[in-house]
Amino acid sequence: MRNKLLIATNNKDKIKEIKDILKEINLEINTLADLNLNIDVVEDRDTLEGNALKKAEEIWQQVHIPCSADDTGLFVDALNGAPGVYSSRYAGENVTYKDNRKKLIVDLVGVPLISRTAYFRTVVCYYYAKGKYELFDGVCEGKIIFEERGDNGFGYDAIFLPNGYEMTFAELEIDLKNKISHRAKAFGKFKKYLLNQ
Repeated sequence: MRNKLLIATNNKDKIKEIKDILKEINLEINTLADLNLNIDVVEDRDTLEGNALKKAEEIWQQVHIPCSADDTGLFVDALNGAPGVYSSRYAGENVTYKDNRKKLIVDLVGVPLISRTAYFRTVVCYYYAKGKYELFDGVCEGKIIFEERGDNGFGYDAIFLPNGYEMTFAELEIDLKNKISHRAKAFGKFKKYLLNQ
């Protein structure tokens, strides 16, 4: 059973990124859609760890297949860490990626680039048996720019400029983003763990 993995998300953009990061591992990777599962876990914890664990555990309880679930937040220093754990619903419930980006740009009006420091953080929970799980995290630091740039990626990628780069996540080639991103770092640690099992 440990040679199977269920990616516990319905987010197609995330699934694509995760599959790309884990592609060299000899694992049968399934998504909720592959298994015709319509499970929507309410992310109501106040930490990324709490949400990732809740998702992975609830889904594992229904399918008994090792699950990976992750939660990601964008933490902006000038906004005391907001949007943080509420990143996906920063502009409200059922909003688009663009709505969230627009709200963040508006909230940072008047803040100079030097003070727009921020970081993305991803926490992955691998839940593989009752009460048994591992957590992995990854961080990518950067700045929030003044306007959107780039057509790749998703979420806040078009306004996030990673440290050491002149291009936003949405302007970078996907292969490069998948080497330096917060999600790549967290899933990279997870991948290392799986390879050592």
